[in-house]
Amino acid sequence: MNRQYDLIVFDWDGTLMDSEAKIVRCVQAAATDTGIPDPGSAAIRDIIGLGLNEAMQVLFPEQAPERRAELVERYRRHFLELDTTGMPLFPGVTQGLTQLTQQGYLLAIATGKARRGLDRVLHETGVRHLFVSSRCADEAYSKPHPQMLEDILDQTGVDAGRALMVGDTVYDMEMARSAKVAGLAVSYGVHARERLLDCGALACLDSFPEVCAWVK
Repeated sequence: MNRQYDLIVFDWDGTLMDSEAKIVRCVQAAATDTGIPDPGSAAIRDIIGLGLNEAMQVLFPEQAPERRAELVERYRRHFLELDTTGMPLFPGVTQGLTQLTQQGYLLAIATGKARRGLDRVLHETGVRHLFVSSRCADEAYSKPHPQMLEDILDQTGVDAGRALMVGDTVYDMEMARSAKVAGLAVSYGVHARERLLDCGALACLDSFPEVCAWVK
């Protein structure tokens, strides 16, 4: 089969998993725990995709580093232990990833999650075996720095021109552009279609099955 890409790299939150509600709730809970005003759900949604430390710096720039570190720890406790908000994969994700693998594509993940968090959701969703590589925000510079993608390209031996980044935020598209990788956006995550297209996305699709059809 003559195709344009060999490697497809996916963002996790907002692209494969519907985790927005849980992330928002856990940031709000962390702020409450530390006595810091809630920055609001819109502001929290906008930072989804960044590494946790970088996200807290954007949300709480007036706070001292020690206070932001406390927010990070409280967030992790709520996310991993206390909050019970569901986080399903988006419709069609498991089937679509399986089909892409069967068609010979290499699949990888570049995420703002920490390794502990990604390993947990990969185990819970049962899709770990479908990915050949993954990079997390505690293993590389946060998006939009290109290191995550560059590391995945190095590990898989795929040229940047044969790779595609799929994500729901401008951080994904900016990372892809910096790594000289094509970017494909999805509209069902946290950032608006217009912002994603303005960042150079080749297209902005409305469902995961549309993503799979686009790359075939």
